[in-house]
Amino acid sequence: MPSSLRLKKIADRIKQEISEMLVTGQISDPRIASVFITDVTVDRELYFANIYVSSLEGLEESASILQGLEHASGFLRSALADRIELRTFPKLRFFWDETPERAEKIERMLDNLKEESDKNG
Repeated sequence: MPSSLRLKKIADRIKQEISEMLVTGQISDPRIASVFITDVTVDRELYFANIYVSSLEGLEESASILQGLEHASGFLRSALADRIELRTFPKLRFFWDETPERAEKIERMLDNLKEESDKNG
């Protein structure tokens, strides 16, 4: 089994390569045009790579985006296997990351609180 440092390096490399493919337009599915990778984790057996994504379009388009990524997963896995040398390449699983939306919501709430305290202050 690989060390946790090695797993982290593999996950970072997968994130870098997929992000590069998205930016350079190597994946032509319009459903995933505005997607960005927020995180990648790889299990200890290198069986799965969990890829967390978000989009500027937000949660409303998450189902369509995840569908597009699942559709492209074979191509992505093959392209990644060519770029990253591993004995066996993990299967890709995609998950929606709500962190950006939550952060934006918290920022709005903090801004509202600040405005209210300025009015009352």
